[in-house]
Amino acid sequence: MLPEITVTQLSEKLKTDEKFILLDVRELPELDQAKIEDSRLEVTPTSRLAAEGPAALSESVRAQEIPVYIICHHGNRSMQVTMWLARHGYKNIFNVQGGIDAYARQVDRSVGFY
Repeated sequence: MLPEITVTQLSEKLKTDEKFILLDVRELPELDQAKIEDSRLEVTPTSRLAAEGPAALSESVRAQEIPVYIICHHGNRSMQVTMWLARHGYKNIFNVQGGIDAYARQVDRSVGFY
């Protein structure tokens, strides 16, 4: 079973000081259209992960010490990345169901749509 978190759950976590990483795996041009502004946000596009493997991830993600919530546009790429990381032995990783689109529609419309 794929570990997941809803956009509502993510929204509640973003309101806290909890340590976690919000890993956005969308391509850089997509960030101009919709983005969650938070200091815990890290961006590693799926294309870079495909080219470089786990080495493309930041040290903080590779350390596997805090939860990592993986987000994309609709939740498909992030689901694939979550499964891929799990196969590489990563724990404490969660797909954000519905991606940034669901977050914008259900939580904060100011995030943007595309």
